[in-house]
Amino acid sequence: MSPAPPAESMEVAVVGCGVVGATAAVELAEAGADVTVFEAGDVASGASGRAAGICYDAFADSLDAEIAAEALETFRERDAITDCPYVWLARAGDDRSAAAMAEHVPRMQKQGRDVEFIAPADLDARWPALRTDDIERAAIAHDAGFVDTGNYTRETAQFAVAAGADLRAETPARLDERGRVNGEAFDAVVVAAGAQTPRLVAAAGLPIPVKAYRVQAFLSAETPLSAAVPMCYDATGSYYLRPRGGGLFVGDGTVPEAADPTDWNRRADEWFVEECADYLQQAIGQTVPERRSWAGLCTATPDGDPLVGERAPGIYVATGFQGHGFMRGPAIGKRLARAVLGESASPAFDPNRFAPDEDFDIVEGMTLEE
Repeated sequence: MSPAPPAESMEVAVVGCGVVGATAAVELAEAGADVTVFEAGDVASGASGRAAGICYDAFADSLDAEIAAEALETFRERDAITDCPYVWLARAGDDRSAAAMAEHVPRMQKQGRDVEFIAPADLDARWPALRTDDIERAAIAHDAGFVDTGNYTRETAQFAVAAGADLRAETPARLDERGRVNGEAFDAVVVAAGAQTPRLVAAAGLPIPVKAYRVQAFLSAETPLSAAVPMCYDATGSYYLRPRGGGLFVGDGTVPEAADPTDWNRRADEWFVEECADYLQQAIGQTVPERRSWAGLCTATPDGDPLVGERAPGIYVATGFQGHGFMRGPAIGKRLARAVLGESASPAFDPNRFAPDEDFDIVEGMTLEE
């Protein structure tokens, strides 16, 4: 591919105004590119607006840790994150998760992450609302917090507009085999449309091995216990917990089956809501009534890492985040913009590393197997 033209003469389409797309749009517009953002619905109406907002840098892999740390720095620069430790734990009898934790925590520490094991008694002393009597092993990441994902994404989109981007909300995008968007030609096209990305680029003759799957979330009624718990991932129960809006947010409810991103159930399943009540009983010793529940879509790839970068000359993608998209979104969006501008090679996570039609089983992203 020939070198990218100067930013001031580039016309770039960004398809999808979630956190990655909005961030890329800001960076491109501020660099002088003529940016048009196509968003099928309202800003943050997709995965970014439905995300849990749990953010941390506790990854064993060096690249994952680096990207997560960059994103945390951006959240703090924007004063968008509420600091809150992130605890993950394995309960008695779950030898596999306990062993995975024993392996990964030292690797995280080697990456310079502020992570350490914590005794159940110390957990109990710090957060007495948590039940700790059956915890086999626990660890804590101190550099962590949560973000209002919808507000952050909408604010980022406003920054893009202020920098000169043309934001076209309620405007579904269509790509054709010439790489045009809704019939318009651009020097580069960035497709960061979450679960819709595979369908959009396939229409341009560029299929990618990404599958969408449903995950679910439960938000409790307000409770004083919301201020008495950390963010927490229960590896044994495969649930995560965090304070949110005066209530308790419980998430996962993964359905490891391919979902049609154009026709899927946005309501939480009854079994999931019932299991959340059981989980809260186990986690804090009592149930809390439901305020509301919902489902969202995550995207999976054959190896659990995203596809980010140039899929074909002038066509860039960012998808397949396995539930870790928002927490890495600011860093991924910035890296993607630099690649479009020719300031760096395409980011890691080469979208061409698999055969386009490679088949694979969906594996949930929230695990200790990282």
